[in-house]
Amino acid sequence: MDVSAGTEDVGAGIGMVSVPPGRVTLSDRRTRRSWPVEVASCRLAAFPVTRAAYARVTGRPPVAEREERLPAAEVSWTDAVGFCNSLSRHEGLRPAYRLAAADDGDAGVTWDTSADGYRLPTEAEWEHACRAGTDGPRYGALDDIAWHRGNSQERVHEVGGRRPNDWGLYDMLGNVWEWCWDVYDAEVYGTYRVLRGGGWFDEHWSCRASVRRRSHPTFRVDDVGFRVARSVGGGQSPAG
Repeated sequence: MDVSAGTEDVGAGIGMVSVPPGRVTLSDRRTRRSWPVEVASCRLAAFPVTRAAYARVTGRPPVAEREERLPAAEVSWTDAVGFCNSLSRHEGLRPAYRLAAADDGDAGVTWDTSADGYRLPTEAEWEHACRAGTDGPRYGALDDIAWHRGNSQERVHEVGGRRPNDWGLYDMLGNVWEWCWDVYDAEVYGTYRVLRGGGWFDEHWSCRASVRRRSHPTFRVDDVGFRVARSVGGGQSPAG
């Protein structure tokens, strides 16, 4: 599988792509609110975390060869945060998250923005990276860039099987939804976290750069996964 020339591989087989700084306007359909966010440069995984990488980093038994390039799904937000810390330790980096045991999934999880380890992207970083300088709902024709309900045969597919965006990022739309760091709307939904990108079972209207979904941080389902990010230079704001 070809990977962008700008991709840097790390020991767990995860390739990271440099994302330039920029500005993105987030929007919420329910509240009809929009807000601009300045986004600093970061590094973002070229693909969602695969089942092979997830097993390798977490110490789980190896997956079957035919499943190695499938996205790691049925992974909760708290699972994803734990993976980020494990990957950081694996690579000799300082973990980005401080974890505390809690019953509701994410109470006590704090982000050390000075850490150099792996983390989840903020939703502003995610959307900025997904758009890759474009301003439409998608960065290309849907069937060319995404596995969705209309072409997926209602099943998950190996990462990297569709065309990447102009920054070398694959599967930003379709295949699996991706966890972001952000709380969706604390006043209404409590600790629910943001999901982005649409999945293999979703209709075309859910596979758009601006679409936001939410779920409880302990939620696991077969069309939800994640990809990892790293900060570049100075710290990031936890609010994105």
